[in-house]
Amino acid sequence: MNKEYNYLEINRQSWNNRTDSHLKSDFYDMNGFLKGNTSLNSIELELLGDISGKSVLHLQCHFGQDTISLSRMGAKATGIDLSDKAIENALQIAKDTGSDTRFICCDVYDLPNHLDGQFDMVYTSYGTIGWLPDLDLWAKVISKFLKPGGRLVFVEFHPVVWMFDDNFETIFYRYFNSGAIIESESGTYADKTADITQDYVMWNHSMSEVVNSLIRNGLSLNTLEEYDYSPYNCFNKTIEYEPKKFRIEHLGDKIPMVYAVVATKNN
Repeated sequence: MNKEYNYLEINRQSWNNRTDSHLKSDFYDMNGFLKGNTSLNSIELELLGDISGKSVLHLQCHFGQDTISLSRMGAKATGIDLSDKAIENALQIAKDTGSDTRFICCDVYDLPNHLDGQFDMVYTSYGTIGWLPDLDLWAKVISKFLKPGGRLVFVEFHPVVWMFDDNFETIFYRYFNSGAIIESESGTYADKTADITQDYVMWNHSMSEVVNSLIRNGLSLNTLEEYDYSPYNCFNKTIEYEPKKFRIEHLGDKIPMVYAVVATKNN
């Protein structure tokens, strides 16, 4: 079997396999979320601003906590994700929370076959584009679904982070996209002791690859920010130096861990 050719099915199964562990994890704090806590962090909240009354398309939403959080801010939100198990749970969580958030199960690239219309905003964040082989096609989908003058708000782990081995001791991967990275893992970032094992296929994407894909597809950059911390404790050997701000303990503030892009679709 050519794993790269079948990456969609491998990754769908990978995320289906993680979903139950994620729902039960402290990382996702489902109890707090059901009581009304937002799942959004200060980085994206500042970039999103007032979205009341806006239509928002959320790409690669997992089981929809961020999408429902956008709805709670007054947006008309639609979330999409590859994992049928995640979307099944997203629909149930929306029902349990009384949210009118809409969810669609499909691959990002196939979204034009499942959804019509355009949105005021496209939002996507944290651990998303690494699952996609072709950023030009990703940016094309974003452009298609944005209204003229609409905004992309994109927050992602910095490509420098993905150069390291799991313990951040050596440079293990190439910064630039060199094709598919095919690996297996035990546990999951949300619960490293979870009794699960899954294969996955990922790609590294440089900052220039991201930015140029957006420019080529009719978007103009408004903001490019870099942050020397992660709002999530999802890496090994971290220290929480302020509430919800994590760094690799032996690297401190020496490396960027997250970046954010805000871009506007040209008229």
